[in-house]
Amino acid sequence: MFLVSGNKEIIDYISVYETQYTAKKPETTAPFPSECPDTLDQYTGIWSKDQVAHLLRRTTYGSTIDDIRKAAMISMDQLIDILLEERPLPAEPINYYYDGDPAVPIGSTWVDRPYVRDNNELRVSRRRSLAGWTIGNLLNGGMHIREKLTLFWSNHFVTQGSVVRDPNFIYYNNNLLRAGALGNFRTLVERVTVNPAMLRYLNGNQNTRNSPNENYARELMELFTIGKGTLAAPGDYTTFTEQDVTEGAKILTGWIDTGFYYRDNQPAGSRFIANRHDRSTKQLSHRFNNAVVTNQNSSEYKFLIDIILQQDEVARFICRKLYRWFVYYDITDEVESLIIEPMAKIFRDNDYEVRPVLRALLSSRHFYNICSVGPMIKNPIDFIINHFVQFEIPVPEGIIESYQIWSRLSAVFEGFGMVYYEPPDVAGWKAYYQEPLYYRTWITAATLPLRQAFTNIMISGQAKIRDIILTMDPLNMIAQLDNPYSPDALIEELASYIYPVSLTPAQVAFLKEVLIPGLPDFEWTVEYNLHLSNPEDEATRRSVDAKLRVLLTTMLAMPEYYLS
Repeated sequence: MFLVSGNKEIIDYISVYETQYTAKKPETTAPFPSECPDTLDQYTGIWSKDQVAHLLRRTTYGSTIDDIRKAAMISMDQLIDILLEERPLPAEPINYYYDGDPAVPIGSTWVDRPYVRDNNELRVSRRRSLAGWTIGNLLNGGMHIREKLTLFWSNHFVTQGSVVRDPNFIYYNNNLLRAGALGNFRTLVERVTVNPAMLRYLNGNQNTRNSPNENYARELMELFTIGKGTLAAPGDYTTFTEQDVTEGAKILTGWIDTGFYYRDNQPAGSRFIANRHDRSTKQLSHRFNNAVVTNQNSSEYKFLIDIILQQDEVARFICRKLYRWFVYYDITDEVESLIIEPMAKIFRDNDYEVRPVLRALLSSRHFYNICSVGPMIKNPIDFIINHFVQFEIPVPEGIIESYQIWSRLSAVFEGFGMVYYEPPDVAGWKAYYQEPLYYRTWITAATLPLRQAFTNIMISGQAKIRDIILTMDPLNMIAQLDNPYSPDALIEELASYIYPVSLTPAQVAFLKEVLIPGLPDFEWTVEYNLHLSNPEDEATRRSVDAKLRVLLTTMLAMPEYYLS
């Protein structure tokens, strides 16, 4: 039985466990999620904290013990209603430290405020503010799917902050995805197409009648809507052709981005310039029924999107991506027919509304099948933000102080292989499309030690930002458990909240030895009761606290903690 060992063994174990997670030993063969797909019919089985924890792990950036317990007191339908409900957008990011901005005093928003030309410090301060604002949104996302779905759409409609460069543009793009995350996909595609960040990133602002640029037209089809099928003939990708890319680029001509970065006194946005638009008649290929598109000026791009979305494959393509984000990466023929096809039908029947599709998936028998619980490796953002939320690590309540912590925390992600606003390329993070590794790309010889160092320092109580110690209170955490007096019960219940899978008896015995090495169970019971009877006794409190921190440090180094 593997418990805790060196980095290579952990990487190997996670790799095996991720595909054989229903077993408790790596050498035991267990089915892939795709080998027991079940159906999209509504789940009617046991509804307890285990099912609730699974749903919240996949849809939020962390849940406390209290969150899970409260959620288990309502029905599955009621909880999904909460996860999918409409919510107001977060407040705009603010200037939290830079006193050299003449247009934005500290504490005020910089959104749509002009730049001072050649003031690089001002642009840097706004990028830091945006990074902090983003972390704050993740930490405060609560019991709602929106932040996880916003990142999904960011990984789908990819832009890169380092290319776009303008914090105003990046903010508006991110809020566009957030506002439309649960809405209509057609509307979202239309808005993304003329969004200034996308116009700049994929050269839509350089796409003119005299010099068509095909970058966005190609990605609109290949990555954003219908996907690239198998090659049927030269220039024919089954779902679209090179002719469609060429003609699509002409249809999309005429749009430019507007904003302060290059043009003073204009808010971030986009504008259609008629004399840059190709007014000729365009004809798409047989893949789109040889559709003819006549000049429609500023609304012509919407006509192109409508033509693309008439194809059934669009719904399948998007549903596969949703499935890989929320369930598992392996889509076999059986999953395709039993899960993806019904999801796609719901998508089409509801005119590309996202909410009904997610409701069906998250309430399905397939989603709660044992094969769907635990096989996903947490991405770095999920790993770090979940740690803060799950262990209730406090951040200062003042808005300026919070931004200072959030902004510093945003810098942690770079070494982990996942930086918000910086997917590696236009296809997004490889974990969600590149076979054969998929999620396993997150765990490498370079990133695993960083994950271990992060959890070690956070549990140790030595993590500090601006003289503020960021740590959990283990005594408060175990006080929420049903039976913290018994070492076995304490370990098993803790594991049920922080792991997607239960521990084996051997693992419980190992962890008990970590908690009370060489001592009988009653020693823990006596000491913990002494603390409860006299919480002001500093010596007893420190002793119990230290034991719990050693236990948690070990538990968070185990492979099960890397899974979702």
